[in-house]
Amino acid sequence: MDNFYFHIPTEVYFGKGQIGQLGPAVKRLGTRALLVYGGGSIKKTGLYQTVQAIFGQNVIDCVELGGVEPNPRIETVRRGVSLCRQHKTDVIVAVGGGSVIDCAKVISTAVGYDGDAWDLALNPGLITGALPVITVLTMAATGSEMDHFAVISDMKTNNKAGIASQMFYPRVSILDPEYTFTVPKEQTAAGVADIMSHLLENYFSFVSGAAVQRRLAEALLKICIQYGPIAYREPENYEARANIMWASSLAIDGITSRGVNVSSSAHPMEHQLSGYYDITHGVGLAILTPHWMRYVLSEKTLRNFVEYGVNVWGIDVGRPPMEIANEAIQKTGDFWRSLGLPSTLHEVGINEEHFGVMAEKAAPLLKGAFCPLAADDVRAIFRAAL
Repeated sequence: MDNFYFHIPTEVYFGKGQIGQLGPAVKRLGTRALLVYGGGSIKKTGLYQTVQAIFGQNVIDCVELGGVEPNPRIETVRRGVSLCRQHKTDVIVAVGGGSVIDCAKVISTAVGYDGDAWDLALNPGLITGALPVITVLTMAATGSEMDHFAVISDMKTNNKAGIASQMFYPRVSILDPEYTFTVPKEQTAAGVADIMSHLLENYFSFVSGAAVQRRLAEALLKICIQYGPIAYREPENYEARANIMWASSLAIDGITSRGVNVSSSAHPMEHQLSGYYDITHGVGLAILTPHWMRYVLSEKTLRNFVEYGVNVWGIDVGRPPMEIANEAIQKTGDFWRSLGLPSTLHEVGINEEHFGVMAEKAAPLLKGAFCPLAADDVRAIFRAAL
């Protein structure tokens, strides 16, 4: 196990009715809030009205930034920065899923920066401060409510930047599973795939002795396998939604990655797909991950895949190792297909047109991955996924 530093400064209020903590949390941090949200679903569910009533009861001034995109745009970040500066906001409240929260995080760090917000995406070392961010989660997927990552897109240049900064940790996160009851089935499925991908990115590693991290990852993967289909079929099943929501937060908060020094594999490749084609992140991961697994399966990686097949999918350890590994990969893809997720790029309207440039962009981020990949390797995986 590698040496590591582990610190999560986010206060979490989990469970039914925890929205009651929003007013006191905001008051501890400021009196002028930027409310960030997405396409308006929170108005249909009544959550928007609840938040506004809480602001009124606690004498909190509010300016709004609505319409945050599923792959949040740098232009939206710039609008949020302008609003914060104009209204002198001192706290940001993000009500939504990972895209809304990511947008809020980048806004929070760009307000005090003299240059353009995209500079921070290209060089996170420029981040030196941030407005406090409070989140009210409405979709379990990215884990952004309790991590130090954000993803922002510049669709004019087809660039999707994954950014890491200790300044990105939300100060407070309110996690009420009931707010995920109205998430559409296809988004629930994509969220489960995203959670599982976060776990798999750290699970596949050659770092020895990290048994705690691997056993925790296996447990969380099995939670997704158990409760993902229930949440998909029964959207108002509280037990399923609660377990998926907490698994989402734990999958990327560092508990399974600290001490396992490995870079992501599927995520940098998928960022190219959604950067060029604006597809749902979890959908892209569900398509690419089994093909990446097949591509990197070898005598060198066989042990890792056998461990995955036996401990996560319950495959008989007495079978030939390569057979176990291949069945584990097959079961992974079959599970996501059972949730209605596509398994090929053609199903989401993607062809080979941009494979060359996409592979060149992804390759530099894959040098420290479980199996380092060059541009030719990435192209081969994209083609296999067609």
